Amino acid sequence: MKLFKIYLFVLILLNSLQAKEKIFIVEREDSSLAIVSKDSKKSTIKNMKNMNHGVVKFKDKDGYVISRDGYIIKFDPILEKITATYKTSKSAIGFVVAKYYVAVANYDDKSVDILTRDLKPIKKIFTDSKNVGIKIYNNYLIFSQMNKDTISIYKDLNLGEKEPNFKLFKEFKEVGELPFDAMIKDEKYIVGFFTSKHFGVVDLKKMEFQKVKIFLDENRQMVLKVPHFGFWSIGGDKVFVPAVGDKKVLVYDNNFKFIKNIKTKGLPVFTSLSPKKDFLAVTYSGKDFPIIEIIDTKTLKIIKSFTFDGKVLHLRWSEEKPKLYVSINDSNKVAVINTKKWIVQKEILDIKKPSGIFIYKRSE
Repeated sequence: MKLFKIYLFVLILLNSLQAKEKIFIVEREDSSLAIVSKDSKKSTIKNMKNMNHGVVKFKDKDGYVISRDGYIIKFDPILEKITATYKTSKSAIGFVVAKYYVAVANYDDKSVDILTRDLKPIKKIFTDSKNVGIKIYNNYLIFSQMNKDTISIYKDLNLGEKEPNFKLFKEFKEVGELPFDAMIKDEKYIVGFFTSKHFGVVDLKKMEFQKVKIFLDENRQMVLKVPHFGFWSIGGDKVFVPAVGDKKVLVYDNNFKFIKNIKTKGLPVFTSLSPKKDFLAVTYSGKDFPIIEIIDTKTLKIIKSFTFDGKVLHLRWSEEKPKLYVSINDSNKVAVINTKKWIVQKEILDIKKPSGIFIYKRSE
């Protein structure tokens, strides 16, 4: 009995020491996902199709990848193997995963595919438009039609209790020119436009639409293009938006009232908020591609800058430890920044042309 108790204690201790985060990194030119555990490359999942702008999402114990050439791929993040593949179109742009379905927004065949969690087709919604900004809110599926300047809302008549039966519920037309991306914040669906001087907000409780102007600086000069919403950072009491074409990060409150601009080193591309919402990491384009800056979200001041030996394509904060992972595409590596000391603690080598970094949290 005593030996059994000792064995049980050691087992519990080893389990508590095991990292619960498993990191999947898109190897852009190699059609693969590199797998990192305890800050070392452990393995690779091959045959992930065209991974230029590949995106990974996790739901329960499943992983999903969307490829640039229209494939949706399901994989097991524990066993690290592909379990299902389905081609929705020649070019897919975004997807969402719910309890009973996966929905994929397509460009080339102008449709939205509804699939089972095992990637069996349920329904194909033809829109005669490129479709973007696909999101889920309760029993609704929302997306924007780029070629029709329209926001479409479909309702699941099965109310999320089994595989969905989506029917058109409501559409908002002439919302803005060329919608290209969107996000959900609470009950708000927020969509950006390529050429309009505003972004659109649908209140999904009231099913009402409004336009919100975007200002570049204090003299109210307008931004002509909004960056992809995957690059926005929302958390705490602020919204941070990288300004396109200017060396600034725009700061709003939660009601999208303008607060101020933060002057940055370069033209910001991507902003990433820390788990505690106390720091913001910013990446840049052009000659400042190798640089990231860290902003204190309370003081709204830049507190640290890092310069790497290649283009920075993505960032991801650990929720488990004080670390920030940075993919450095040209140098085939991922830098690990210690966010307590603000130093580069380690470099994970032999990651082929890394771009997106995605973290799977193992269950307890």
